[in-house]
Amino acid sequence: MKKTVILMGMAAIVGACKQKSADTPAQTQENPFFAEYTTPFQVPPFEEIKMEHYKPAFLRAMEEHQHEIEAIAGDSTAADFENTIVALDQAGRLLSKVSLVFYGLNSANTSDEMQALSRELSPMLSKHNDDINLNPQLFARVKAVYDRKAELGLNKEQAKLLEEVYKGFVRSGANLPSDKQERLRELNSEISLLQLTFGQNLLKETNDFQLVIDKQEDLSGLPESLIASAAEEAKNAGQEGKWIFTLHNPSVMPFLQYSDRRELREKIFNAYISRGNRNNETDNKEVVNKLVRLRLEKARLMGYPTYAAFVLDDRMAKTEANVYKLLDEVWTPALLKAQSELSDLQAAMKQDGLDEPLQGWDWRYYNEKVVKSKFDLDENAVRPYLQLEKVRDGMFYVANRLYGISFTEIKDIPRPHPEATAFECKDADGTHLGILYLDFFPRPSKRGGAWCGSYRPQTYKDGQRVAPVVTIVCNFTKPAAGQPALLSVDEATTMFHEFGHALHGLFRDVHYYGISGVPRDFVELPSQVMEHWVLEPEVLKVYAKHYQTGEDIPQELIDKLDKSSKYGQGFITAEYTQASYLDMDYHVLQEIPDGFDVLKFENEAMTRRKALAQIPPRYRSTYFNHTMGGGYTAGYYSYIWAEVLDADAFEAFKETGDIFDRTTADKFRQYILTPGGIDDADVMYMNFRGKEATTTPLLKNRGLK
Repeated sequence: MKKTVILMGMAAIVGACKQKSADTPAQTQENPFFAEYTTPFQVPPFEEIKMEHYKPAFLRAMEEHQHEIEAIAGDSTAADFENTIVALDQAGRLLSKVSLVFYGLNSANTSDEMQALSRELSPMLSKHNDDINLNPQLFARVKAVYDRKAELGLNKEQAKLLEEVYKGFVRSGANLPSDKQERLRELNSEISLLQLTFGQNLLKETNDFQLVIDKQEDLSGLPESLIASAAEEAKNAGQEGKWIFTLHNPSVMPFLQYSDRRELREKIFNAYISRGNRNNETDNKEVVNKLVRLRLEKARLMGYPTYAAFVLDDRMAKTEANVYKLLDEVWTPALLKAQSELSDLQAAMKQDGLDEPLQGWDWRYYNEKVVKSKFDLDENAVRPYLQLEKVRDGMFYVANRLYGISFTEIKDIPRPHPEATAFECKDADGTHLGILYLDFFPRPSKRGGAWCGSYRPQTYKDGQRVAPVVTIVCNFTKPAAGQPALLSVDEATTMFHEFGHALHGLFRDVHYYGISGVPRDFVELPSQVMEHWVLEPEVLKVYAKHYQTGEDIPQELIDKLDKSSKYGQGFITAEYTQASYLDMDYHVLQEIPDGFDVLKFENEAMTRRKALAQIPPRYRSTYFNHTMGGGYTAGYYSYIWAEVLDADAFEAFKETGDIFDRTTADKFRQYILTPGGIDDADVMYMNFRGKEATTTPLLKNRGLK
């Protein structure tokens, strides 16, 4: 069943458990989850929610959900669409309410207590999920409705919900014999806990390393903004007068890009690629080993030869062969491009008097030098024009031009973290569309990367649309106190990317939870298509203003950005494609030998494709949270799959001669952003574009063709 309850930061969908609620009457009165929110726009009252509220809320929510399931399964009247399918879709509201807040904050602002509770909850929620999906009485009623679908006179949305609910039960093991169902329960519980462990280990590994610099000369080459941020980091760590660089991307990546101290680049690079591989208590090698074994066993139990086959059966790609075909089409030109770039970087290194092979910790540094030489472009010359607030306003401007919507900041509203800001989104006619939170800077309590989540998904209640509460969480370079946040081009692109996900959530208009989602390899289309507007000259002229003078970004700088945009795509595409291969390679295994060596397997996967030693996969096995932590398991290829679509979709705007063409934007909103999963993904794209997409625009955009 696709919708039991929506969880943020957790791969499992929760279901039913017979555990008794442990809350007292006093706790019931005081627990914010047990009453309707009275906050503005009914957002979660974050400041009122305490750690002690979560467990009682989860226990009571699971108990309530169990009673709801028992009522549906035990209904003496004949099963029909309303009393079975809709009732199932509406069940578990409290559990959804609690889970969205807990797992959203567990990703964005966790603590030791939250992580401990998430581990305690993991087997309970796994059992809860299985008790629903493996309930024979419940499935019998679902099947009874499904078998009569042709005679029910359902509309398209209802028919899709019925299909998804039935398919969800089957894919969750409802048709398995009892002995296999019992083993499936064990597998689900073990996999869920291992995925959680992987992510918690990674966060600890990332937070544990610090590169402490106490000599001014060791800061050579670093931009002032990064130095100031590192000084602030040291001050907060009680080491004022020094500079601390971490393994969080806003720190480590610019250090690798600009530091003149090669030995320090090597040190932080090796620390970064060794996360989860230090043979300590947070080592992830054995976690990976167990995960791939258990996933394979689950796939076989479900009647599939590999875990990838099981996953892809419900995706646009459908088969392993289709995924590898796409990756191969991209990998071949990317490798050639990377080899050409390597020659350039090696030559630049030689000019510095280093007559030795370029290494991984040299790539970003010498790429920066070559870009300066070839295109007279210094990224630090661009940052002053990319003040965070102005980039944010630029993306709001793009959304307004495309869809007529507006965003207004709200000050007096609960926020998930003091650093977060909140905005009300209104449609072109002034109606309320939803709330958007923005949370931009790294902290030890926040997992790495950037993502878009939800504290309340769009749905309907009593015939009225319930507006979503959406959140964008990033890890951008944090400025020193009193200084503005100046973004890199990559960070500005990331902001637009996550905003595309947010628009998808804000525009969605479906009546049932069970059809709110889209396949994993389609979900990146709305986000990636937004990236195309970031560096469009017409858009840059709106938001790219010098943070001190207010002057527009010079046309000369825009031209340099355009000319240099395709340089370095060999590296970028290669590291991404290598990670996609690695994810697939783990999950197409049909046998896993005793003594399976994770690092050896990874190395052989790269060697087989003649990958350059200087370019490790974007995510190595022991810190590949997309696949090992769940979410993108056998699905990391989705970004490039969706890029085929987004490159082609942006062509639709360019073909009109106006990148803000409202007719095209209205079609994109109508057919891609609004319908959730009412239509199949390929049908949605055909409805918008009128033809299938090819890889040609993608390869041209990346300079690979």
